[in-house]
Amino acid sequence: MPFIIANESFEKVASYGLLPNMILYLMKDYHMTIKKGSNLLYMWSATTNLLPVVGALLADSFLGRFLTIGFGSIFSLLGTLLLFLTTVIPQAKPPPCNPLPHDCQSPTARQYTLLVCAFLLMSIGAGGVRPCSQAFGADQVDQRDNPDNRKVLERFFSWYYACGCFAVVLALTVIVYIQVHYGWRIGFGIPVILMFLSALSFFLASPFYVKNEARRSLLTSLAQVAVAAFRNRKLQLPSRVSDGQYHHKKDSDATIPSNKLRFLNKACLIVDPNQDICPDGSARNPWRLCTVEEVEELKALIRVIPIWSSGIMMSINTSQSSFPLLLTNSMDRHIGKFEVPAGSFGTLIVIVIVIWIPLYDRIILPLGSKIRGKPFRLGVKLRMGIGLFCTFLAVLVSGIVEHYRRTTAINEGFANNGQAVLHMSAMWLIPQHIFSGLAESFNAIGQTEFYYTEFPKSMSSIATCLFGVEMAVASLLASLIFNLVDAITKKTGKQSWVANNINQGRYDYYYWLLATLSLLNVVYYMFVSWAYGPLGDRMNKVSDEKDKFQVEEEMAMLRNTSRQEKGDFNLNKLDNGLSKSNELRV
Repeated sequence: MPFIIANESFEKVASYGLLPNMILYLMKDYHMTIKKGSNLLYMWSATTNLLPVVGALLADSFLGRFLTIGFGSIFSLLGTLLLFLTTVIPQAKPPPCNPLPHDCQSPTARQYTLLVCAFLLMSIGAGGVRPCSQAFGADQVDQRDNPDNRKVLERFFSWYYACGCFAVVLALTVIVYIQVHYGWRIGFGIPVILMFLSALSFFLASPFYVKNEARRSLLTSLAQVAVAAFRNRKLQLPSRVSDGQYHHKKDSDATIPSNKLRFLNKACLIVDPNQDICPDGSARNPWRLCTVEEVEELKALIRVIPIWSSGIMMSINTSQSSFPLLLTNSMDRHIGKFEVPAGSFGTLIVIVIVIWIPLYDRIILPLGSKIRGKPFRLGVKLRMGIGLFCTFLAVLVSGIVEHYRRTTAINEGFANNGQAVLHMSAMWLIPQHIFSGLAESFNAIGQTEFYYTEFPKSMSSIATCLFGVEMAVASLLASLIFNLVDAITKKTGKQSWVANNINQGRYDYYYWLLATLSLLNVVYYMFVSWAYGPLGDRMNKVSDEKDKFQVEEEMAMLRNTSRQEKGDFNLNKLDNGLSKSNELRV
């Protein structure tokens, strides 16, 4: 276990430690504009968040988790090494220059390609390590016959997340500090050493690992359902449902598909049992006939997409890492005699998350239960909504602080000098980071819980992939918004809102534009949350043959009678009405 956790921790320290100050490296050493540098980082972030989906597919279908993590570690090492070489080889980047006369050379095609290749290799590495590391670690200790298996898994996950959080904090503090005070060569060289230790620690314990073989991927089964439903689109669904009409696994509880998204039910409809079903009960052609379970998995995924899409706006706000760093860099960051690196301010978000989770779990919930006299908790959809509102407050406050910062810069005579340090404390940035941390605590954690509770058990691993895809889409949309704002505001003949000189630009307007979009997103979330209906509600899963109000009446009868007779109530009547859906758990 230490080797697997060390592999993931070293990879996080190396990759997360490179990102905060990267825009400064691109602008100073590669002479990029803030627009070009931000777009490159947006693309890097999108690729890094999207490739774990590919990595999960390869691990489940072809390579297995061990080989996927191993290849990912090697690619990450090559990427960090290539980026380090750009600081060592003079020909790898444009020559130094004085930016004030604007006579700096842009990077050549070869220099730019070398930089992009470094980013791409690191993204491929992250795509191999991140989706598989946690599951591969769980494989080592997961023994279903062990009565303490749940406790062992819980202990592993606790150590895993604790080490992950510690690695991120270490990256945003120590690595960023080294880059600022000791230069890019040392600041980029340390991640190379860490990635080497990451790969080495993983491969050293290879003889001792439990290496499960690759199995059929969930993504493949989802694709098969979509293809089968399309190929069977001309079939007519039966008006009366009986057992044996739909293909399902042996001894499966789900023998009949639900009535939601009924057009997908054609994917599991049996036309001719002799032609469609093998002697062992499996489908002869899984791209034409799927099981009821697979159909319900795709239905669950389609149903959560509207709520999933509402989280994209929060990820757009958190992906704005380039110009916030420049704004922070122009403020007084001293605490006494110590100067906090601008890239380390992102640590505040992690600190808020680490503080809020035990505060909510150990103080707020027990206190609320004591005041109400009954168990108290915030529903997962409510927490997700609170998180979206917090991200709106974060960008709103960011705009207010930036408006004050820009006014201060002009009053101090730095309108034409965007790199000047103002007599304004960077501690003004703390509130917006607190709101961002609360947004992550409520919405990001709530999303994972939402997917886990709403998806079938076989889909619990897809929650991480969905969140990664959300961040990838957000990075692309953030780049689109940034470019549109730059193009539209230039047309007026005035300075662009996102100008290279942060004191001439109007980044306060840009923040307020994001705040407006975030507020509209809150309204959108309220609508899709209402349209989705109750979470985990058995009323959504029972057969249409059962009247909703009748079920409520019988459930009330069950509760009242069970209190009086200690479980002697005859459940036959209720079981008969719910036997087909088999969703009631008593």
